Amino acid sequence: MASTLLALLCLGLSVGLRTQVQAGTLPKPTIWAEPGSVVSWGSPVTIWCQGPPGAQEFHLDKEGNPVFWDREKPPGPGDKARFSIHYMREDHAGSYRCYYGTRTGWSERSDPLQLVVTRPYGKPSLSALPSPVVMSGGNVTLQCGSRRGFNSFLLTKEGEDESSRALDGQRMLDGQTQALFPVGPVTPGHRWTFRCYSFYRHTPRVWSAPSDPLELLVPGLSGKPSLLTPQGPVITSGQNLTLQCRSDVGYTRFALSKEGKQDLPQRPAQRPQGGLSQADFHLGPVGTFHRGQYRCYGGHGLSSEWSAPSEPLELLVAGEEPAGRLRDRPSLSEGAAHRPLRLRSQDQDGRYQAEFSLSPVTSAHGGTYRCYRSLSTDPYLLSQPSEPLALVVSDYTVQNLTRMGLAASVLLLLGILLCQAWHDHGGAEMQPGAEHRDPAPPRAQEPGTRASGVGASG
Repeated sequence: MASTLLALLCLGLSVGLRTQVQAGTLPKPTIWAEPGSVVSWGSPVTIWCQGPPGAQEFHLDKEGNPVFWDREKPPGPGDKARFSIHYMREDHAGSYRCYYGTRTGWSERSDPLQLVVTRPYGKPSLSALPSPVVMSGGNVTLQCGSRRGFNSFLLTKEGEDESSRALDGQRMLDGQTQALFPVGPVTPGHRWTFRCYSFYRHTPRVWSAPSDPLELLVPGLSGKPSLLTPQGPVITSGQNLTLQCRSDVGYTRFALSKEGKQDLPQRPAQRPQGGLSQADFHLGPVGTFHRGQYRCYGGHGLSSEWSAPSEPLELLVAGEEPAGRLRDRPSLSEGAAHRPLRLRSQDQDGRYQAEFSLSPVTSAHGGTYRCYRSLSTDPYLLSQPSEPLALVVSDYTVQNLTRMGLAASVLLLLGILLCQAWHDHGGAEMQPGAEHRDPAPPRAQEPGTRASGVGASG
Protein backbone atom coordinates (compact mmCIF):
# COMPACT_ATOMS: atom_id res chain seq x y z
CA MET A 1 0.00 0.00 0.00
CA ALA A 2 2.79 2.35 0.93
CA SER A 3 4.62 1.55 -2.30
CA THR A 4 1.45 2.29 -4.29
CA LEU A 5 1.03 5.70 -2.63
CA LEU A 6 4.69 6.48 -3.25
CA ALA A 7 4.30 5.58 -6.91
CA LEU A 8 1.23 7.78 -7.29
CA LEU A 9 3.03 10.67 -5.56
CA CYS A 10 6.00 10.35 -7.89
CA LEU A 11 3.67 10.20 -10.89
CA GLY A 12 1.90 13.38 -9.74
CA LEU A 13 5.20 15.18 -9.28
CA SER A 14 6.27 14.10 -12.73
CA VAL A 15 3.07 15.38 -14.32
CA GLY A 16 3.33 18.65 -12.41
CA LEU A 17 6.90 19.18 -13.51
CA ARG A 18 6.01 18.38 -17.11
CA THR A 19 3.11 20.86 -16.95
CA GLN A 20 5.39 23.58 -15.57
CA VAL A 21 7.89 22.99 -18.34
CA GLN A 22 5.15 23.23 -20.97
CA ALA A 23 3.55 26.34 -19.39
CA GLY A 24 4.56 29.55 -21.09
CA THR A 25 5.23 28.00 -24.46
CA LEU A 26 1.84 29.25 -25.76
CA PRO A 27 1.29 32.94 -26.70
CA LYS A 28 -0.23 35.13 -24.01
CA PRO A 29 -3.90 36.09 -24.39
CA THR A 30 -5.47 39.55 -24.63
CA ILE A 31 -7.53 40.99 -21.78
CA TRP A 32 -9.94 43.95 -21.76
CA ALA A 33 -13.05 45.24 -19.97
CA GLU A 34 -16.42 46.35 -21.34
CA PRO A 35 -17.73 49.01 -21.24
CA GLY A 36 -14.36 50.13 -19.87
CA SER A 37 -11.82 49.71 -17.13
CA VAL A 38 -13.12 52.70 -15.10
CA VAL A 39 -16.43 51.55 -13.61
CA SER A 40 -18.84 53.53 -11.46
CA TRP A 41 -19.88 52.03 -8.15
CA GLY A 42 -22.71 49.48 -8.51
CA SER A 43 -22.47 49.17 -12.29
CA PRO A 44 -21.85 45.88 -14.15
CA VAL A 45 -18.63 45.18 -16.04
CA THR A 46 -17.42 42.27 -18.18
CA ILE A 47 -13.79 41.14 -18.40
CA TRP A 48 -12.91 39.37 -21.65
CA CYS A 49 -9.96 37.03 -22.19
CA GLN A 50 -9.09 35.97 -25.73
CA GLY A 51 -6.56 33.38 -26.88
CA PRO A 52 -5.87 31.44 -30.07
CA PRO A 53 -8.19 28.80 -31.51
CA GLY A 54 -8.00 25.62 -29.48
CA ALA A 55 -8.13 27.22 -26.05
CA GLN A 56 -10.22 24.97 -23.84
CA GLU A 57 -10.26 26.79 -20.49
CA PHE A 58 -9.52 30.32 -19.24
CA HIS A 59 -8.38 31.38 -15.77
CA LEU A 60 -8.55 34.90 -14.32
CA ASP A 61 -6.17 36.01 -11.59
CA LYS A 62 -6.58 39.07 -9.35
CA GLU A 63 -3.48 40.57 -7.79
CA GLY A 64 -3.37 39.77 -4.08
CA ASN A 65 -5.46 36.58 -4.30
CA PRO A 66 -3.55 33.36 -3.45
CA VAL A 67 -5.51 31.29 -5.99
CA PHE A 68 -7.02 32.07 -9.37
CA TRP A 69 -9.99 34.40 -9.10
CA ASP A 70 -12.28 32.58 -11.53
CA ARG A 71 -12.28 30.05 -14.31
CA GLU A 72 -14.42 29.86 -17.41
CA LYS A 73 -14.74 27.68 -20.48
CA PRO A 74 -15.77 29.07 -23.85
CA PRO A 75 -19.55 28.74 -24.13
CA GLY A 76 -19.13 27.16 -27.53
CA PRO A 77 -16.61 26.87 -30.32
CA GLY A 78 -14.45 29.97 -29.91
CA ASP A 79 -11.30 31.48 -28.55
CA LYS A 80 -12.45 33.78 -25.74
CA ALA A 81 -14.28 33.67 -22.41
CA ARG A 82 -16.12 36.26 -20.36
CA PHE A 83 -15.93 36.97 -16.63
CA SER A 84 -18.84 39.03 -15.33
CA ILE A 85 -19.03 41.37 -12.34
CA HIS A 86 -22.68 42.27 -11.84
CA TYR A 87 -22.25 44.92 -9.13
CA MET A 88 -18.95 46.77 -9.00
CA ARG A 89 -17.62 47.42 -5.49
CA GLU A 90 -14.37 48.50 -3.91
CA ASP A 91 -13.15 44.92 -3.44
CA HIS A 92 -13.48 44.32 -7.21
CA ALA A 93 -10.97 47.06 -8.01
CA GLY A 94 -7.47 45.84 -8.71
CA SER A 95 -5.07 44.36 -11.26
CA TYR A 96 -6.23 41.35 -13.30
CA ARG A 97 -4.43 38.92 -15.63
CA CYS A 98 -5.75 35.91 -17.49
CA TYR A 99 -4.31 32.79 -19.16
CA TYR A 100 -5.70 29.80 -21.01
CA GLY A 101 -5.08 26.08 -21.28
CA THR A 102 -4.95 23.68 -24.20
CA ARG A 103 -4.24 19.96 -24.48
CA THR A 104 -0.52 20.74 -24.54
CA GLY A 105 -0.34 23.04 -21.51
CA TRP A 106 -0.95 26.53 -20.18
CA SER A 107 -0.16 29.88 -21.79
CA GLU A 108 1.69 32.86 -20.45
CA ARG A 109 -0.33 35.34 -18.45
CA SER A 110 -1.76 38.37 -20.21
CA ASP A 111 -0.69 41.95 -19.65
CA PRO A 112 -2.36 43.43 -16.54
CA LEU A 113 -5.79 45.02 -16.66
CA GLN A 114 -6.27 47.77 -14.06
CA LEU A 115 -9.91 47.81 -13.00
CA VAL A 116 -10.91 51.03 -11.23
CA VAL A 117 -14.10 51.84 -9.33
CA THR A 118 -15.37 55.40 -8.97
CA ARG A 119 -17.44 56.50 -6.02
CA PRO A 120 -20.70 58.39 -6.60
CA TYR A 121 -19.56 61.45 -4.64
CA GLY A 122 -16.67 63.80 -4.05
CA LYS A 123 -16.05 64.96 -7.62
CA PRO A 124 -13.23 67.51 -7.84
CA SER A 125 -13.26 70.80 -9.71
CA LEU A 126 -11.27 71.32 -12.90
CA SER A 127 -10.36 74.76 -14.22
CA ALA A 128 -7.95 76.32 -16.70
CA LEU A 129 -5.49 79.03 -15.66
CA PRO A 130 -5.70 81.75 -16.76
CA SER A 131 -8.54 80.88 -19.18
CA PRO A 132 -9.95 77.94 -21.18
CA VAL A 133 -9.49 80.03 -24.35
CA VAL A 134 -5.90 79.36 -25.46
CA MET A 135 -4.22 80.74 -28.55
CA SER A 136 -2.69 78.20 -30.96
CA GLY A 137 0.79 77.24 -29.78
CA GLY A 138 0.11 78.50 -26.26
CA ASN A 139 0.31 76.75 -22.91
CA VAL A 140 -2.18 76.50 -20.08
CA THR A 141 -2.27 75.10 -16.55
CA LEU A 142 -5.16 72.84 -15.49
CA GLN A 143 -6.01 72.96 -11.80
CA CYS A 144 -7.73 69.95 -10.21
CA GLY A 145 -8.87 70.55 -6.64
CA SER A 146 -10.92 68.93 -3.89
CA ARG A 147 -12.04 69.78 -0.37
CA ARG A 148 -12.59 66.16 0.74
CA GLY A 149 -9.01 65.46 1.82
CA PHE A 150 -7.85 63.43 -1.20
CA ASN A 151 -4.08 63.59 -1.60
CA SER A 152 -3.61 62.44 -5.21
CA PHE A 153 -5.10 63.50 -8.52
CA LEU A 154 -5.35 62.03 -12.00
CA LEU A 155 -5.89 64.04 -15.19
CA THR A 156 -7.30 62.26 -18.25
CA LYS A 157 -7.45 63.53 -21.82
CA GLU A 158 -10.33 62.25 -23.92
CA GLY A 159 -10.42 61.56 -27.64
CA GLU A 160 -8.23 59.69 -30.09
CA ASP A 161 -5.02 60.66 -28.30
CA GLU A 162 -6.33 59.90 -24.81
CA SER A 163 -3.80 59.84 -22.02
CA SER A 164 -3.58 60.24 -18.25
CA ARG A 165 -1.21 61.69 -15.67
CA ALA A 166 -1.16 61.45 -11.86
CA LEU A 167 0.24 63.97 -9.39
CA ASP A 168 0.36 64.30 -5.63
CA GLY A 169 -1.83 67.05 -4.26
CA GLN A 170 -0.72 70.12 -2.34
CA ARG A 171 -2.60 71.39 0.72
CA MET A 172 -3.65 75.04 0.38
CA LEU A 173 -4.32 77.64 3.08
CA ASP A 174 -8.07 77.55 2.40
CA GLY A 175 -8.18 73.81 3.16
CA GLN A 176 -8.41 72.67 -0.47
CA THR A 177 -6.01 70.10 -1.88
CA GLN A 178 -5.04 70.63 -5.49
CA ALA A 179 -2.65 69.62 -8.26
CA LEU A 180 -1.48 71.73 -11.20
CA PHE A 181 -1.06 70.01 -14.58
CA PRO A 182 0.81 71.95 -17.30
CA VAL A 183 -0.66 71.39 -20.78
CA GLY A 184 0.70 72.55 -24.12
CA PRO A 185 1.54 73.67 -26.60
CA VAL A 186 -2.05 73.37 -27.81
CA THR A 187 -2.93 73.28 -31.51
CA PRO A 188 -6.28 73.43 -33.29
CA GLY A 189 -5.72 70.02 -34.89
CA HIS A 190 -6.92 68.05 -31.85
CA ARG A 191 -9.76 68.19 -29.36
CA TRP A 192 -8.58 69.25 -25.93
CA THR A 193 -11.16 67.79 -23.53
CA PHE A 194 -10.13 66.82 -19.99
CA ARG A 195 -11.51 65.32 -16.78
CA CYS A 196 -9.82 64.75 -13.45
CA TYR A 197 -10.25 62.39 -10.50
CA SER A 198 -9.05 62.45 -6.91
CA PHE A 199 -8.05 59.48 -4.74
CA TYR A 200 -5.99 58.38 -1.73
CA ARG A 201 -2.47 57.07 -2.24
CA HIS A 202 -3.17 53.87 -0.26
CA THR A 203 -6.17 53.01 -2.51
CA PRO A 204 -4.98 54.06 -5.99
CA ARG A 205 -7.77 52.16 -7.80
CA VAL A 206 -10.67 53.70 -5.87
CA TRP A 207 -11.34 57.14 -7.35
CA SER A 208 -13.77 59.93 -6.74
CA ALA A 209 -16.52 60.75 -9.21
CA PRO A 210 -15.08 62.46 -12.29
CA SER A 211 -14.98 66.22 -12.57
CA ASP A 212 -17.14 67.98 -15.12
CA PRO A 213 -15.47 67.91 -18.55
CA LEU A 214 -13.30 70.89 -19.48
CA GLU A 215 -12.76 71.69 -23.15
CA LEU A 216 -10.06 74.12 -24.20
CA LEU A 217 -11.04 76.42 -27.06
CA VAL A 218 -8.29 77.19 -29.58
CA PRO A 219 -9.28 80.15 -31.82
CA GLY A 220 -8.39 79.99 -35.51
CA LEU A 221 -8.26 82.51 -38.33
CA SER A 222 -11.61 81.96 -40.07
CA GLY A 223 -14.21 84.74 -40.22
CA LYS A 224 -15.19 86.09 -36.83
CA PRO A 225 -18.92 86.12 -35.97
CA SER A 226 -20.91 88.98 -34.44
CA LEU A 227 -22.26 89.00 -30.90
CA LEU A 228 -25.25 91.13 -29.92
CA THR A 229 -28.21 91.22 -27.62
CA PRO A 230 -31.73 92.37 -28.66
CA GLN A 231 -32.19 93.93 -25.21
CA GLY A 232 -29.28 96.35 -25.66
CA PRO A 233 -26.06 96.62 -23.66
CA VAL A 234 -27.74 97.74 -20.40
CA ILE A 235 -29.85 95.00 -18.78
CA THR A 236 -31.99 95.41 -15.68
CA SER A 237 -31.54 92.85 -12.93
CA GLY A 238 -34.23 90.16 -13.23
CA GLN A 239 -34.78 90.70 -16.95
CA ASN A 240 -34.51 87.69 -19.25
CA LEU A 241 -31.33 87.85 -21.31
CA THR A 242 -30.49 86.37 -24.71
CA LEU A 243 -27.16 86.73 -26.51
CA GLN A 244 -27.10 86.07 -30.26
CA CYS A 245 -24.00 84.91 -32.14
CA ARG A 246 -24.31 85.36 -35.92
CA SER A 247 -22.14 84.81 -38.97
CA ASP A 248 -22.45 84.69 -42.75
CA VAL A 249 -20.02 81.75 -42.63
CA GLY A 250 -21.79 78.38 -42.52
CA TYR A 251 -20.77 77.43 -38.98
CA THR A 252 -22.62 74.50 -37.46
CA ARG A 253 -22.06 75.40 -33.80
CA PHE A 254 -21.16 78.39 -31.67
CA ALA A 255 -19.42 78.78 -28.31
CA LEU A 256 -19.74 81.66 -25.84
CA SER A 257 -16.97 82.80 -23.50
CA LYS A 258 -17.06 85.29 -20.65
CA GLU A 259 -13.95 87.06 -19.46
CA GLY A 260 -12.72 85.52 -16.22
CA LYS A 261 -15.08 82.52 -16.35
CA GLN A 262 -14.35 78.85 -17.02
CA ASP A 263 -17.50 77.59 -18.72
CA LEU A 264 -17.80 77.60 -22.52
CA PRO A 265 -21.45 76.84 -23.36
CA GLN A 266 -22.05 75.63 -26.92
CA ARG A 267 -25.16 75.73 -29.09
CA PRO A 268 -25.92 74.21 -32.51
CA ALA A 269 -26.31 76.76 -35.28
CA GLN A 270 -29.62 77.63 -36.90
CA ARG A 271 -30.20 79.32 -40.25
CA PRO A 272 -33.08 81.73 -39.68
CA GLN A 273 -32.69 83.82 -42.82
CA GLY A 274 -30.54 84.66 -45.80
CA GLY A 275 -27.94 81.96 -45.25
CA LEU A 276 -26.88 83.41 -41.91
CA SER A 277 -25.97 80.93 -39.20
CA GLN A 278 -27.01 81.90 -35.69
CA ALA A 279 -27.20 80.52 -32.17
CA ASP A 280 -29.13 81.99 -29.24
CA PHE A 281 -27.68 81.75 -25.75
CA HIS A 282 -30.51 82.13 -23.22
CA LEU A 283 -28.94 83.17 -19.94
CA GLY A 284 -32.21 83.39 -18.02
CA PRO A 285 -33.15 86.09 -15.52
CA VAL A 286 -30.22 88.48 -15.17
CA GLY A 287 -28.25 88.70 -11.95
CA THR A 288 -25.29 90.86 -11.10
CA PHE A 289 -23.01 87.90 -11.87
CA HIS A 290 -23.93 88.20 -15.57
CA ARG A 291 -22.09 91.49 -15.90
CA GLY A 292 -18.85 91.51 -17.86
CA GLN A 293 -17.33 91.11 -21.30
CA TYR A 294 -18.42 88.36 -23.71
CA ARG A 295 -17.12 86.95 -27.01
CA CYS A 296 -18.35 84.14 -29.24
CA TYR A 297 -16.76 81.70 -31.70
CA GLY A 298 -17.97 79.61 -34.65
CA GLY A 299 -17.06 75.99 -35.35
CA HIS A 300 -17.59 73.30 -37.97
CA GLY A 301 -18.98 69.89 -36.96
CA LEU A 302 -16.74 67.98 -34.56
CA SER A 303 -13.60 69.78 -35.69
CA SER A 304 -11.51 71.19 -32.87
CA GLU A 305 -10.73 74.34 -34.84
CA TRP A 306 -12.75 77.46 -34.01
CA SER A 307 -13.11 80.83 -35.69
CA ALA A 308 -11.48 84.09 -34.71
CA PRO A 309 -13.28 85.68 -31.73
CA SER A 310 -16.10 88.15 -32.19
CA GLU A 311 -15.69 91.74 -31.11
CA PRO A 312 -16.26 91.98 -27.34
CA LEU A 313 -19.76 92.70 -26.03
CA GLU A 314 -19.82 94.56 -22.72
CA LEU A 315 -22.88 93.67 -20.70
CA LEU A 316 -23.87 96.25 -18.10
CA VAL A 317 -26.28 95.10 -15.38
CA ALA A 318 -28.34 97.75 -13.61
CA GLY A 319 -29.74 96.96 -10.21
CA GLU A 320 -29.12 97.24 -6.52
CA GLU A 321 -25.60 96.19 -5.61
CA PRO A 322 -25.40 93.71 -2.68
CA ALA A 323 -23.17 96.06 -0.65
CA GLY A 324 -25.48 99.00 -1.28
CA ARG A 325 -22.78 101.34 -2.59
CA LEU A 326 -24.91 102.13 -5.68
CA ARG A 327 -28.23 102.38 -3.87
CA ASP A 328 -28.97 106.01 -4.77
CA ARG A 329 -30.27 106.85 -8.23
CA PRO A 330 -28.50 109.59 -10.18
CA SER A 331 -30.33 112.47 -11.86
CA LEU A 332 -30.18 113.48 -15.51
CA SER A 333 -30.68 117.01 -16.89
CA GLU A 334 -29.83 118.96 -20.00
CA GLY A 335 -26.78 121.16 -20.36
CA ALA A 336 -23.53 121.68 -22.22
CA ALA A 337 -21.55 118.48 -22.33
CA HIS A 338 -18.59 116.61 -23.75
CA ARG A 339 -18.06 113.13 -25.12
CA PRO A 340 -17.78 110.12 -24.58
CA LEU A 341 -20.72 108.07 -23.29
CA ARG A 342 -18.83 106.81 -20.23
CA LEU A 343 -17.09 109.43 -18.08
CA ARG A 344 -15.39 109.57 -14.71
CA SER A 345 -17.42 111.74 -12.36
CA GLN A 346 -16.13 115.07 -11.04
CA ASP A 347 -16.72 116.53 -7.59
CA GLN A 348 -18.78 119.71 -7.94
CA ASP A 349 -19.33 121.23 -4.48
CA GLY A 350 -19.76 117.81 -2.89
CA ARG A 351 -21.91 116.47 -5.70
CA TYR A 352 -20.47 114.02 -8.19
CA GLN A 353 -21.54 114.49 -11.79
CA ALA A 354 -20.48 113.90 -15.39
CA GLU A 355 -21.47 115.76 -18.53
CA PHE A 356 -22.11 114.06 -21.87
CA SER A 357 -22.04 115.86 -25.22
CA LEU A 358 -24.62 115.31 -27.97
CA SER A 359 -23.76 118.33 -30.15
CA PRO A 360 -24.29 119.16 -32.94
CA VAL A 361 -27.93 118.17 -32.42
CA THR A 362 -29.85 116.52 -35.24
CA SER A 363 -33.25 114.89 -35.40
CA ALA A 364 -31.53 111.52 -34.83
CA HIS A 365 -30.76 112.58 -31.24
CA GLY A 366 -34.41 112.73 -30.29
CA GLY A 367 -35.48 110.10 -27.76
CA THR A 368 -35.48 109.09 -24.09
CA TYR A 369 -32.25 109.11 -22.10
CA ARG A 370 -31.25 107.64 -18.73
CA CYS A 371 -27.98 107.67 -16.84
CA TYR A 372 -26.40 105.24 -14.37
CA ARG A 373 -23.70 105.26 -11.71
CA SER A 374 -20.92 102.67 -11.45
CA LEU A 375 -17.73 102.11 -9.49
CA SER A 376 -14.35 102.32 -11.21
CA THR A 377 -13.47 98.99 -9.59
CA ASP A 378 -16.58 97.29 -11.05
CA PRO A 379 -17.53 99.13 -14.26
CA TYR A 380 -20.06 96.50 -15.46
CA LEU A 381 -22.34 96.83 -12.39
CA LEU A 382 -24.66 99.83 -12.59
CA SER A 383 -27.00 101.57 -10.19
CA GLN A 384 -30.73 101.87 -10.70
CA PRO A 385 -31.41 104.15 -13.69
CA SER A 386 -32.19 107.83 -13.33
CA GLU A 387 -35.62 109.15 -14.14
CA PRO A 388 -36.06 109.30 -17.93
CA LEU A 389 -35.23 112.48 -19.80
CA ALA A 390 -37.12 113.04 -23.07
CA LEU A 391 -35.16 114.99 -25.63
CA VAL A 392 -37.37 116.42 -28.38
CA VAL A 393 -35.75 117.73 -31.55
CA SER A 394 -38.52 119.22 -33.69
CA ASP A 395 -38.37 119.75 -37.43
CA TYR A 396 -39.11 123.45 -36.77
CA THR A 397 -35.94 123.77 -34.73
CA VAL A 398 -33.88 122.06 -37.40
CA GLN A 399 -35.42 124.25 -40.09
CA ASN A 400 -34.68 127.40 -38.07
CA LEU A 401 -31.08 126.33 -37.65
CA THR A 402 -30.88 125.76 -41.41
CA ARG A 403 -32.41 129.15 -42.18
CA MET A 404 -30.08 130.91 -39.77
CA GLY A 405 -27.13 129.27 -41.45
CA LEU A 406 -28.33 130.38 -44.90
CA ALA A 407 -28.94 133.95 -43.68
CA ALA A 408 -25.47 134.17 -42.22
CA SER A 409 -24.01 132.96 -45.51
CA VAL A 410 -25.95 135.65 -47.48
CA LEU A 411 -24.82 138.41 -45.10
CA LEU A 412 -21.23 137.26 -45.37
CA LEU A 413 -21.42 137.32 -49.19
CA LEU A 414 -22.93 140.85 -49.19
CA GLY A 415 -20.22 142.05 -46.87
CA ILE A 416 -17.54 140.72 -49.21
CA LEU A 417 -19.18 142.45 -52.22
CA LEU A 418 -19.49 145.80 -50.37
CA CYS A 419 -15.90 145.66 -49.24
CA GLN A 420 -14.82 145.05 -52.83
CA ALA A 421 -16.95 147.99 -54.07
CA TRP A 422 -15.53 150.33 -51.43
CA HIS A 423 -12.04 149.31 -52.37
CA ASP A 424 -12.66 150.01 -56.08
CA HIS A 425 -14.27 153.41 -55.34
CA GLY A 426 -11.45 154.51 -53.08
CA GLY A 427 -8.88 153.56 -55.72
CA ALA A 428 -10.58 155.67 -58.41
CA GLU A 429 -10.47 158.83 -56.20
CA MET A 430 -6.70 158.48 -55.77
CA GLN A 431 -5.92 158.37 -59.55
CA PRO A 432 -3.88 161.43 -60.95
CA GLY A 433 -6.03 164.31 -62.31
CA ALA A 434 -9.11 163.13 -60.63
CA GLU A 435 -9.47 166.51 -58.78
CA HIS A 436 -9.83 168.42 -62.16
CA ARG A 437 -12.75 166.35 -63.32
CA ASP A 438 -16.25 167.71 -63.22
CA PRO A 439 -18.24 166.22 -60.46
CA ALA A 440 -20.81 163.73 -61.53
CA PRO A 441 -24.42 164.85 -61.30
CA PRO A 442 -26.24 163.50 -58.30
CA ARG A 443 -28.41 160.48 -58.84
CA ALA A 444 -31.34 159.07 -57.00
CA GLN A 445 -30.55 156.62 -54.23
CA GLU A 446 -31.61 153.06 -54.98
CA PRO A 447 -33.88 151.36 -52.50
CA GLY A 448 -32.11 149.13 -49.99
CA THR A 449 -28.66 150.72 -50.30
CA ARG A 450 -28.71 151.99 -46.71
CA ALA A 451 -29.76 148.61 -45.32
CA SER A 452 -26.84 146.96 -47.05
CA GLY A 453 -24.50 149.57 -45.81
CA VAL A 454 -25.78 149.20 -42.32
CA GLY A 455 -25.35 145.51 -42.62
CA ALA A 456 -21.81 146.01 -43.78
CA SER A 457 -20.89 148.51 -41.11
CA GLY A 458 -22.58 146.54 -38.48
